[in-house]
Amino acid sequence: MTAVEQNLPTTEQAPKTIYLKDYSVPDYLIKTTDLRFEIYDGETVVSAMLQLYRNPAAAQPATQLTLHGANLELVSIALNGKILGEGDYQFGEESITILNTPEEFTLITITKIKPEQNTSLEGLYRSRTMYCTQCEAEGFRKITYYLDRPDVMSEFTTTVVADKKYPVLLSNGNLIDQGELESNRHYATWHDPFKKPAYLFALVAGELAHIEDKFTTCSGREVTLKIFVEPKDLDKCDHAMTSLKNSMRWDEKVYGREYDLNIFMIVAVDDFNMGAMENKGLNIFNTSCVLAKPETTTDAGFQRVEGVVAHEYFHNWSGNRVTCRDWFQLSLKEGFTVYRDSEFSADMGSRTVKRVEDVTLLRTAQFAEDAGPMAHPIRPESYIEISNFYTMTVYEKGAEVIRMLATLLGKENFRKGTDLYFDRHDGQAVTTEDFIKALEDASGLDLTQFKRWYSQAGTPRLQITDSYDEDAQEYSLTIKQSCPPTPECTNKLPFHIPVAVGLIGSAGDLPLVLKNAAPDFETSDNTYKVLELTEAEQTFVFERVQEKPVPSLLRGFSAPVKWHYDYSRADLILLMSRDSDGFNRWEASQQLGLQAIQVAMAAYQEGQSLVNWLVDAELVDAYRSVLQDESLDKAMVAYMLSLPSEAYLSELAEVVDVEAIHYGRAAVRKALALALRAELETIYRAYDHQQSYAATADAIAARSLKNVALGYLMLLGDEALIKQCEQQYRTANNMTDVMAALTQLVNSETPLAQQLAANALADFYQRWQHESLVVNQWLSVQAMCVLPGTLQKVKALQTHAAFDGKNPNKIRALIAGFCANNPINFHADAGAGYQFLADQIIKLNAQNPSIASRLLTPLTKWKKYNPQRQALMKAQLERIMDEPDLSKDVFEVVSKSLV
Repeated sequence: MTAVEQNLPTTEQAPKTIYLKDYSVPDYLIKTTDLRFEIYDGETVVSAMLQLYRNPAAAQPATQLTLHGANLELVSIALNGKILGEGDYQFGEESITILNTPEEFTLITITKIKPEQNTSLEGLYRSRTMYCTQCEAEGFRKITYYLDRPDVMSEFTTTVVADKKYPVLLSNGNLIDQGELESNRHYATWHDPFKKPAYLFALVAGELAHIEDKFTTCSGREVTLKIFVEPKDLDKCDHAMTSLKNSMRWDEKVYGREYDLNIFMIVAVDDFNMGAMENKGLNIFNTSCVLAKPETTTDAGFQRVEGVVAHEYFHNWSGNRVTCRDWFQLSLKEGFTVYRDSEFSADMGSRTVKRVEDVTLLRTAQFAEDAGPMAHPIRPESYIEISNFYTMTVYEKGAEVIRMLATLLGKENFRKGTDLYFDRHDGQAVTTEDFIKALEDASGLDLTQFKRWYSQAGTPRLQITDSYDEDAQEYSLTIKQSCPPTPECTNKLPFHIPVAVGLIGSAGDLPLVLKNAAPDFETSDNTYKVLELTEAEQTFVFERVQEKPVPSLLRGFSAPVKWHYDYSRADLILLMSRDSDGFNRWEASQQLGLQAIQVAMAAYQEGQSLVNWLVDAELVDAYRSVLQDESLDKAMVAYMLSLPSEAYLSELAEVVDVEAIHYGRAAVRKALALALRAELETIYRAYDHQQSYAATADAIAARSLKNVALGYLMLLGDEALIKQCEQQYRTANNMTDVMAALTQLVNSETPLAQQLAANALADFYQRWQHESLVVNQWLSVQAMCVLPGTLQKVKALQTHAAFDGKNPNKIRALIAGFCANNPINFHADAGAGYQFLADQIIKLNAQNPSIASRLLTPLTKWKKYNPQRQALMKAQLERIMDEPDLSKDVFEVVSKSLV
C-alpha cells in the first residue's frame, strides 16, 4: 500500500479551527504502548502494539476508533490478531478510523516513514550523525497511528534497532534490555513506568559521546546523569551538567520535588525547531541550549544553558507527572515552569538583574504580541495550528500570572497550593481550573476574579494619580484600570491586579500604614505593601505620612501591565538614587532615558540636525551618580546605563517612526558618551582583561559593565579607542569579550573601524568555521549591523558555505537576525526587506512550516507603521496568502494579520 497523501490547505480550502468549547474526552484510552523501530538508511519501519479500552467517561460507548497519523505508509493493521482489510478502516485527513471496535482490544500497526526526508523536524528525523524525535505538540502522529492528544496517557516500552554505526540507542525511562543481532545490527529496549502522553515520547539513535555524573536524591536514591553530544562537543558539557545538578537540588528544596527514574539523559541536537524538549527521562536539546565553554560561548549563552536545563528538568513534575488535558491548557505547564526556572536563575545569580531581564523581554515582545493580530489569552479559546501558540503570551505572560498568584498567596500558602496540586493530580492530565482550585483550597482565598487573566487577552493599563493632605498627613493613590480591545473580546472586565508599592521620602523609604486595612494586610516589611486592585477604579489612603512622598509603583514589576504616573524628572532622579527596590531604580533610569530620547526624536521629526546633540547636565549627573554608586551591582549599573531599546520604543509608539527612534536614541547615546567619557574610560581600563574566565554572577556583571562602557566609547569615533576595541577582539580569552568588540567594530561607521571589522570577520570565520554555534554568532553580528547595505550582505551570506537554509539555528541567526532585530535596515529601501522576508517564508512554508510562521512576526505588525509602510508590508502578506498549498501554520498567522 502506498503512503497516505496529506494535502496541505489552500486559501480556497481554509483549514479547520479547533475550539476549546468543543473539547470532549477520548472515546478510547491506551493502557500500554509497545513500540519497535527498525532503522535503516532511507527508511524506518515502526511497529506499534496498543492495548486499548473504552473510556468509561465517554458520553456513549464507541464502536469505532479514530487515530491520528500524517505522512505514514501503512504496511498492515491487525485487531486482536486479525489482519484488517481496506473495508475495515477508512482514511481521513491526518487520520485513520478503524470500524467495529470492541470494548477492549489489541491493535498492531506497522508503518514506514522516511526520517531523512523529514524537513519539518517534527516526528522522527535525521540530524547530522543521529536520528532523533520532536513530538510536541503533534509530532508523534508522523511516527505511527496513535491517539496523539495530551489527555491520553500510556505506559511505554520502546525497542530501537539499528546498525552498529549508530552505537547509542536511547528512549524514555529505564534501560531493561540490549543486545546484538545479525547483519551488524543491535537493539536496546527502554521501559517508562510512568504514564505519559505521546508528545513526551523520545528516541535517539546515533554516533554520540557522553559525560556522566551521579546525583543523590533527598531520599537517598542514586540517579545516573548523562549528557550525549557529538564527540567533538564533549568538552562543552560541564556547565550543563552543573546546571542540571543545581536544578535537581533546588527543586527538592523549594518545591519538594524528587526525581523519579534511575537515569536522566540530555541529548544535544543541531537541527531543532525549539530550544529544548522535556521528554520523560530523555530531554532533547538544541545544541545552543546545552553546549558551553568560555572560548565559544558568551555569558548570555552560559545563562541560557543554565535556565533551559532547569526549565526542562522542572517539567518532570510541572508538565510530565502532571500534564495538560488539551493544548488550550499549554500555559498550565509552560507558564508555571517558566516561573520556576526564573526563580531558580534568580537564586543562582542576582534576583534584581534577572527580573530586569525578564521584564525587558516581556515589554518588548509579549506586550507587542498582546497588541497585534495574534493576541490571545494565556488560555486561548481557539487555534488552527497549535504550534503557533507556543508564544510569549503562553510562556512569559503565563509566568507573570503565576508570579502574581505567588504574590497574592504569599510564599507559605503558594507552596502549600503547589504541593496539593502535585499530590492531587499526579499522573493526570488537567486544566488551569484544577491548578487554581488547588491554590484556593490550600490558601482559603477566592480566586474567581483572578481567573480572568486566563480568559482575557491584552495588556491592562493603569492610570495612577495621587494627592497629599499635609494637615491630615494622608497620602492617597487612585488607580484606574482598563484594557484595550483584542480579537477575542472588546469589553474587558476588571482584572485582579497585585500592585506592590512603597513611598519614598527625602531620606528613602517611608513606613506604610494603610487606612482601614484588614489585620492580615500587615507584613514584616512596613515599607512595602501589595495593594489588590479589583475594581475599575480604587483609591488607597495611607496614614501618618509626614512628607509628600514619591510613589514607588509596581515594585518588582508586580503585574504585567502598562502604567502611567506623571513623574517629574526630580521624582525619577530620587527613585533612581534612593528607592530600596532595585527593579524600580532601574525603571527610573529607563524613564529618564526615555524622556531624553523623546526630545531628540521630536527634534529629528521637526527637521533639526542631531549632529553634536547635547543632553542637559541634570541628566548627565544622574547617570554619573549611577557610575559612582559603589552599592550597586555592576550588572545593575550596566542595565541602568543602557537606554531603552528600539524595540521597546517601537512598542510604546502609536505609529512607529523607525528613523526618529533609531537616530534619536543614537544621538542621546553619543551625547552621554561625550559627557561621561572620563568615567567610562575609567571603568573600561579598570577591568583586568587577562583574568581567567568564570561564569559567576560577579564576573558576568564585571564584563557586562566593561562592555557597556566600550559600546559608549566606540560612538566617539576616536582612533585610539577603536584600536583599543580591536585589541580586545584579538586578545580576549572569552567569547563574550570577543563578540562585544566585534559588534562595536562592525557597527562603527568610521573607515578605520570598517577596515578592522572586515579583517576581524575574516579572522573570526577562519578560526571558528567548524563550530556551528560560533558561526551562528558570526552570521548574527553581520545581520544586525545598523549600517546601510546590510540587506545586500545578508543575501550574499545566504550563499556562503556557513549558511544552511534547512537548519533552524542558521535561519534564526541570519534571517530573523536581520528581519526581527535590525529595524533601521529591515524597514529601509522602499520595502526591500519586506519582500526579502516574504520570499523566505514562501520558501520555508513547504520545508518547515513551524519556522516559517515564526519568522512572520515583523510583517504582522504592519498596522503600527505609516501608510506608505503599511501598504508595502500588507502587499507582502497578501502575496504570501496567494501562495498555493499554504501550510496551516502560515495560513493562520497571515489570515489573522490581514483582518
